[in-house]
This record gives sequence, C-alpha cells and structure tokens, in this order.
Amino acid sequence: MENLYNTEDARQFIQQCSAYSRELALRVYTSRLIGKNRDLVLHGGGNTSVKCRIKNILDEEIDVLFVKGSGWDLATMEPEGFAGLMLDPIRKLRRLDSLSDEAMENQLAINRIESRSPNPSVEALLHAFLPHKYIDHTHADSILILTNQKQGKAFVEEALGSRVTIIPYEMSGFPLAKAVAEAYEDAPDADAVVVMHHGIFTFSEEAKTAYDNMIRFVTRAEKFIAEKIRTSPIGVQDAGMDKEGGSESDIVRVAPVLRGAVSRPAPDGRLRRFYIEARTSPDLVKASLSPEAREICRSGVLTPDHAIRTKHQMVFIDHVPELDDDLKDLVNMAIDAFKTDFKRYCRNQADLNPYPILFLVSGVGMIALGETRKAARVSADIGEHTIRAKLLANALGGYKPIAESHVFDMECWNLQQKKLGKDMKPLQGQVAIITGGAGAIGYGIAKQVLAAGAVVVISDIDGSRLNRVHHLLAEAFGEDRVEAMVMDVTDLDSVESAFKEICRRLGGIDIVVPNAGIAHVAKLEDLKPEKFDQVISVNLKGTYTVIKGAIPIFRRQGTGGNIVVISSKNVFDPGAAFGAYSASKAGAHQISKIAALELAELGVRVNMVNPDAVFGDDTIGSKLWEEVGPDRMKSRGLDAQGLKDYYRQRSLLKVQVSGEHVGNAVVFFASELTPTTGASLPVDAGNPAAFPR
Repeated sequence: MENLYNTEDARQFIQQCSAYSRELALRVYTSRLIGKNRDLVLHGGGNTSVKCRIKNILDEEIDVLFVKGSGWDLATMEPEGFAGLMLDPIRKLRRLDSLSDEAMENQLAINRIESRSPNPSVEALLHAFLPHKYIDHTHADSILILTNQKQGKAFVEEALGSRVTIIPYEMSGFPLAKAVAEAYEDAPDADAVVVMHHGIFTFSEEAKTAYDNMIRFVTRAEKFIAEKIRTSPIGVQDAGMDKEGGSESDIVRVAPVLRGAVSRPAPDGRLRRFYIEARTSPDLVKASLSPEAREICRSGVLTPDHAIRTKHQMVFIDHVPELDDDLKDLVNMAIDAFKTDFKRYCRNQADLNPYPILFLVSGVGMIALGETRKAARVSADIGEHTIRAKLLANALGGYKPIAESHVFDMECWNLQQKKLGKDMKPLQGQVAIITGGAGAIGYGIAKQVLAAGAVVVISDIDGSRLNRVHHLLAEAFGEDRVEAMVMDVTDLDSVESAFKEICRRLGGIDIVVPNAGIAHVAKLEDLKPEKFDQVISVNLKGTYTVIKGAIPIFRRQGTGGNIVVISSKNVFDPGAAFGAYSASKAGAHQISKIAALELAELGVRVNMVNPDAVFGDDTIGSKLWEEVGPDRMKSRGLDAQGLKDYYRQRSLLKVQVSGEHVGNAVVFFASELTPTTGASLPVDAGNPAAFPR
C-alpha cells in the first residue's frame, strides 16, 4: 500500500488551517490520507483523534481530545468535523466496571467543549483511554481478510509481527475501549492493536508516525495474503465468461423488479421506494457465476460495523428467467426467504427493517438498493469489497465470519441505528423523467420535483440547452440528484433506449412527465402539411411514445406510478392561427385520458396539467414563446415585457404563471395526496374560457 504522506503537502496544509492548532491541522491532513484509500475505510468508516492542550474561556489550560465526529467522512475531513471533549473527565470513566450506552452518550455530551460540535464517534472512549497523542483506526480489507479466518490470530501474528497486540472481538463503545486499553498496557511496546473481525488501531506521539504505522502493517498484511495465495487477485475460476461485464438486457429487467420487490409502505402510509447501484465489473460477474456465489451471500459480513449498511447477508439470485412473471416470482421467493431468516436472526424484533439491501445476480453482478443514491453507493462499495475480500479469504485458507450474535448486536445497536436517516421528503426514493427539460416549464418542473426529494432525469433533443439546465440543477441540488439524456420523443426506439439507461443507472421510473412540445403559428389556409405533421409528431406522438415506453417498467416494478402530462389551456380554449398546436395538445390530452383508463389496473395514475403563458425568465426562457412571441407581440403592438403583462392582466388572479407553478402541480399529483386519475388541473391564473368542462 502506498504511503501518501508528503512533508511539503503537510506544511502547506498547516498554513491553510492557520486558524487552528498545528496538531489539529496535521490530524485533519492524515485523516484525509486514510479516508481517500478505500482499502482502508469506506464512507464514514474508521476514526481518528488527537489530544491537545487548549485554553478555555477562563484562560485556563485544559487537555482536550479531538475525535472524529459521527457522520463525517475521513476523506473529506475538516477541523469542524472533530468533536472536542474534555479529556480528564472522560478518562476517569475507565474506573467503572460497566457503562450503559445512555450514560456514555450523556457523559460525552456534557464534556463537549463546543455545544454545536458533531456527536463524537462511538469509539471516543477508546481514543481517550489510550495515552497516545495521535490514534488512527481503520477497517482495512487486508486486516479483515486475515481476522476472518479459521486460523485468523495465527495469520495476524505471522503477517504483522511482534509489535502488534491482538484481542478478540468486543462490542464497540465502553467494552472495546477498556479491552484495547488493557491490551496496550499489557504490551506497552506495541505499535498497533488488532481487534479480530473489526480492524486495526495504530498510534504515536506524531501524526506521521501513526499514519506510517497504519500503512506499514496493512502493507505487511497485503503481502502476506498475496504470498499465501500466489494466484489471481480474486481467485475465482473463469466460469466460462467471455464478456466484459454483466448483461445489459438483464440489468434493465432485473433492476425494476428488485425495486418493486423491496418497496413497502412507510409508517405514514406512503410507499417507500429505492434507487439502485449496479456493479457489473468482470470479477463480480465471475463471482456471481462461481460455485462459491451462494455461500458468499450467506456467510455474513467482514465486520459487524458494515451490517447497518448491508444487512447481515446478501440475497443470491441464481438465474434470470426469460419471462418477467417468472423473474418476479423468483425474486419474491428469495426476498421472502431472506425476511424469514431475518426474523430468526433479529429474534423477531418487529421494529427492524427485514428487507435485504444487497443482491448478487448470476451473470449480472451485484446490485445494491438505498433510499438515496448515496446510500445505494455506500452499500454497493461495502458489498463489492466484501465479495472480493471473501474470495481472497477463501483462497487463503477458508473464510470464517464472526458469530452472528455479534453482528446482530451491532446492527440493532441504538447508536448505530441513529446513523440511518428517518425523515423522508414526499418524493424521496422516486425517479422522475421530464421530457422537454431544456425549456422554461421543464426547468421549473425539475426544480420542484427535486425539492420534493426525487431524482430527476431531464431529457430534450437540444443537447446544448439541456446541458445548461443540467448544470443549473446539479449546482442547486447536487450532481447525484439529476441526470440529463438527449432523447427524441418522436422516435420510440430513442425513448426506449433512454428508459433502459435510466433503469440501468437508477433502477426504474416512478414519475413520467411528458412535457416536450413545439408550436407553429399559421392559419389553416397557410399551414403547410409538413409543419402540421412536425407539431403533431412532437406534441401528440411524443406523448404517446413516452407513455408507451414507461408501461413495461411500471409493470415490472408493480408499485404503481404517476404520469403527469403537461397539456395546455388550448385544449379547452384554442386560438386562431394556432391550429396545429391546439389540435396536437387536444389529441395528447385525449390519449392521456385513455392511458388513465388502461393503466389504473397497474396502479398508475394519469393526470393532466393545463398551463398558460409560461414565459420563463432570463435564466431559462421558453422555447415555445420564442416561436410564438414575435407574432403575438406584432399583432398586439407590444414589446416582450408588454406581452407578459398582457397575459398576466387578462387572467382572473392577475398573476404571472411560472414553470415552478407547473412544477407544484406535478408534485401534487405525484405525491398522491388524493386518489385522483384522469383529472385536468389548470395552472393559468384563471382563464374562464379554459375552465375544464
């Protein structure tokens, strides 16, 4: 393993953190070095600390422990991510024979030097009880491979040498803190402590030395494993694979079925949905096809700390049937078996989620599910490392996981459960596709749907405008919350291809918003057939293709869904010289009603929103009004602002309609606050001629 410590980088980092002490700056620097190496820690795993002397508000010097805060990731650590604790009071806790979790939390809370600092790591007492200035802790893959062995302790001793002391697994918190401190006192010359099935702690009076020790011992473990195995890094037979990754066609079928199978009602009655993260690298596909695949799935976790993100086991899907109904039956049977086993494992505690998170699918690879894309990625990363580590462990001598009871204790520990988010936004877990996403209405809809918690895919045929909108949305809501795809709604192949890509990336689709539209101004006498066909193709056929393309996905998921068609006030109040647009929108409106009739059996609701005069703004303008506006301004002798004022003043409410207003209507329908389908909702500030009748 490469040692990333650089003296010049460290010096510059100290300068950048000049508002903080040198000790804390170095602590942040080496924490980041640890965090950026995924073979050491994953997504918030591991913890680090430093002990300093600082002056309190009374100008008195006190000893303080700065320990990683819960919820912070070492890879992106900042000084604010450390919780400062008064060291002397919490060190005295070691005198106790036992300490409840509640009492420990209280002691850590009342001894914080800043009330606004993050909650300290559950290992805070361990860092306090050891005497060293700098302490590093990781769940390094190579250490876990050695400790999850039938002869694990002997392997660790042989690999790491005499400067490491080894202790059996202990529950994190007070028990582990006392055990590690006692182990060090029994071997004061040790440079590290290895906790079986948990990880490694290194320490020193210098930040660099503590980090160097970590890299030194992990490197020894890696070399030991490589020398023992002397085969491929994975150690799995080829299994006849001649492809580079998992089957794309299988992924786009399996992912929606898995999403649907694990969806379930939340306590508030709403359906809780999930995003997927598929890992289809050749080695994972080979693992899924190997004779070891089923045992890999049911042989537990590398360390109990992982169970909160992965559950105690994975689910193995041993083949992908050709028929969707057969695939659903197979997946549901596998999940039911997992749930039954989970009830046994968790001793029938009713408040625990019994659904799996990780699936190993034969010929496809590994699929993880999460309530956010980040959660799915975290679980997938841990699962991927787990599979590779188990294969190495098997090749080394035989993987032997920790006792299931320890995994249960950690997974169900209230201090671990607190790491899981509880609050849900109305559309969290859902995937929305919005066509015509590069225009004012599409942009406004996307903003509101994103604000409601969904992941949004915007599509348009205009790639340059689409990229601009994507940039604005990603900047406001985060890169992982929004995707952009160039798509031609007039071409069913283009639509189906895009929808397959959405299933591959996200797992499926829950909200479909056919919004793409164009306009053409011409009286019937002057309307050219090719222009009429063009408008009909985008506005009417485009609505049809998007609805049609979504139906197989809705059917595979089996969780209902929402189609919200962006119609127009022109359906009820057509305008002269606007025949192609008005006719196409009326046709799209009618086909949407047919969809409401046909898709109700799938639990899919189809509703229409009828906006009027949505001009957009200087950030994102309306492509439709760029086409229509000049003619309307000319006929009324108005400039651009005058035209906006004209449409605002003609409405009953005298309000300028925005894309965000249309987005609010979409969110209302998609939130399923009322049992409604086939409805038309005007968003036009009040236009009597366009009242739905």
